[in-house]
Amino acid sequence: MDDGLASRLGLVVVNYGSHALVERNLATLDLAGLDTHVVVVDNRSTDEERDAIGHVGRSHGWEVVPLATNVGFGAAMNVGVDRALASDCTALVLLNPDLRIDVAVLRSLVDACRRDPGAMVSPRILRTDGSVWFAGGEVRLRDGRTVTTGASSAGRTGWLSGACLAVSAELWTRVGGFDPEYFLYWEDVDLSWRCTRAGGRLSVRPDLDAVHDVGGTQGPGKSLLYYRYNVRNRLVFAAKHLDGRHQIAWVLRSPAFARTVLRRGGLRGPRYRHLAPIWAVAAGTLEGLWFVIRHGSRQARSQRDVAHIAP
Repeated sequence: MDDGLASRLGLVVVNYGSHALVERNLATLDLAGLDTHVVVVDNRSTDEERDAIGHVGRSHGWEVVPLATNVGFGAAMNVGVDRALASDCTALVLLNPDLRIDVAVLRSLVDACRRDPGAMVSPRILRTDGSVWFAGGEVRLRDGRTVTTGASSAGRTGWLSGACLAVSAELWTRVGGFDPEYFLYWEDVDLSWRCTRAGGRLSVRPDLDAVHDVGGTQGPGKSLLYYRYNVRNRLVFAAKHLDGRHQIAWVLRSPAFARTVLRRGGLRGPRYRHLAPIWAVAAGTLEGLWFVIRHGSRQARSQRDVAHIAP
């Protein structure tokens, strides 16, 4: 057997109303010769979608895990990885439904995890027009935002996209998987941050390409969940990982970040015609602020308790 295939691969996808994308991008892979266990976790959307993804999974011999409700991307991915680990997978590749990847790239990712189990690895991710969508990411602590243009994932503030992520079972277990409190968006930034703090490394392989049909799972435009959870989870991340000085700085920059998120959705200045995205951003910001307040209070109580019991 090729030494690069010594690790069993767990291929994990979270589905939410995207069975056609899952079938198009996953079923066309020729996985013969690559020891693979495919797990599709279905975050419940409709009864029709539940039936459709079940049929697709049975047709291709995949393990389909139907969840009772939509628990969010990170929590659902954790369920899928647990199933893969229970099937003795030692290398994991996490994929979005709208991500296209070929078997040669999968083989290289598996081999990378086998050779360096302390690294999380991403291919370079392209848009369907061939332009680069992700080739590295950083958290800009001073600016209170993430960047990808000209960014490197290799440093202490780097991150990898969850659209296509390879990781060894050992490192995944050490880091603890995705934090389900994020529900959607920023969970990959959080995972990457915890990975480096746990002694892991982040790597983008520019010689390996995958293609992301950006927005393929939600159609044209941005969903209200996009607006809400992007602004919320930015502050959740700050509360969980940054000191008080940076938390305050990120809170003060929340209005500017909210405008940025609205512009990403195509809403600009006088062209605001619908209040729903604005309300979603406002609600998400308030939820994030409340999270910072509550988390800061818990931290303060914990520090007082430690001081009280310390000899």
